[in-house]
Amino acid sequence: MKAVLMDGFGGAEVLYVGEADKPEPGERQVLIEVAATSVNRPDIVQRLGNYPPPPGESDILGLEVAGTVAELGPGIETLSVGERVIALVGGGGYAEYATAHTGHVMRIPDAMTFEQAACICETYITAYMNLFMLAGLADGETLLLHGGGGGVNTAGLQLCKALAPASRVIVTASPGKVERVRELGADLVIDYQSEDFSAAVHGYTKKAGANVILDHIGGPYLGGNLRSLGVGGRLVLIGVMGGPKAEFNLARLMVKRQRIIGSVLRPRPIAEKAAIVEEFDRVVMPLFATGRIAPLIHEVYPVERVAEAHRAMESSSHFGKLVLAF
Repeated sequence: MKAVLMDGFGGAEVLYVGEADKPEPGERQVLIEVAATSVNRPDIVQRLGNYPPPPGESDILGLEVAGTVAELGPGIETLSVGERVIALVGGGGYAEYATAHTGHVMRIPDAMTFEQAACICETYITAYMNLFMLAGLADGETLLLHGGGGGVNTAGLQLCKALAPASRVIVTASPGKVERVRELGADLVIDYQSEDFSAAVHGYTKKAGANVILDHIGGPYLGGNLRSLGVGGRLVLIGVMGGPKAEFNLARLMVKRQRIIGSVLRPRPIAEKAAIVEEFDRVVMPLFATGRIAPLIHEVYPVERVAEAHRAMESSSHFGKLVLAF
């Protein structure tokens, strides 16, 4: 089968399209003929050699797929060959065929294209799990999202507006993306290059602070994040793009009864991910089916242009998802 392979670890130039063995579905797995996948930040980290796949998962990049069920492994009664599906995968998404555990598979709404569907699993599940399942974001609370324009944060903004409409969403963004983030419905957009985001949050909330912060920057933002949080606030860390280390004031954390929650999705046990997918399928997928929310696509690349898509991700020039089509 056709697949994106790597000539060692390194820059986008190590990626090439070649031939790989077609996987076979195991117990309670499905084989999916992939129509589209998408580029996610962890793909870049893995390409650089810093994010190995969990044991038993494919070495091929790609954490989500959209396509058609091609074959069923033993023990599956809820899916049929030929159904249009999306799946969260631990690896192997950048290929013509990929296997997925049946509990990590969801049906694609009829009106949705494969390219749109390929944007859902990694970013929207990540946003929903962290904001609503872990941080317990409640309607009427204030949320701070960093990096407006990225997949997880645009997903988080959409989900918050749909599931917690009385909440206020504050987003930090680069100067070129401020207006587009505002058009998506953010209540306040902060140009992080020219403003102190913690001061802006305190001014907007009249010193009450944010209830929840979703952050993928890590170390350099920790102090500002904790200053931005109000009493009982929850900071969810899902990445360390800026570095993994920081110093902060433990006394302030204690007095304000704040919580720091570390979170990853890919290495979670199969059953745990299945439970997350089940809730997401029940709560969020109807929003896609009815058109209340829709994936935001920056560009669709043929798989042969995968290196170009990776460079776009690394430059942070995109607004929305970068899709690879087979």
